[in-house]
Amino acid sequence: MLREQTPTFGIEQATSADLIELSDFIKPFVASGDLLPRTFDELEDLLSTSFIARLDGQIVGCAALEIYSKKLCEIRSLAVAPSARGLGIGKALVAVCVDLAMQRGIYEIMAISVAEDFFKSCGFDFTLPNLKKAFFLQTRAEM
Repeated sequence: MLREQTPTFGIEQATSADLIELSDFIKPFVASGDLLPRTFDELEDLLSTSFIARLDGQIVGCAALEIYSKKLCEIRSLAVAPSARGLGIGKALVAVCVDLAMQRGIYEIMAISVAEDFFKSCGFDFTLPNLKKAFFLQTRAEM
């Protein structure tokens, strides 16, 4: 009996050669409201802290770490193609972002998402030690 093999993916740092493909990859996630819009310039500015997942040569996932200070950074633009979900790509992308934050000595990592269960499974929670919480105030109308 032949066992069906699970496809393997690779995670790599995004480069300028990936920008057009990356921009095209996130468009459906922006259109569905799952991601905030990102300009080409924003994507380019985050290249040094952006990662892509490839499967069979195609981008099937992405994430970026935006570093605000030595104290705080954010996992942004995390997306996995529907056809590639369930392979561990999202968790692998979060892990490389967390590793980068730890290498840089950043104290806290935040993620703003509707995927509560996913981020909890990656070790995130609503509070930090000493019961610190994040609070938000929206200053513009919904998009």
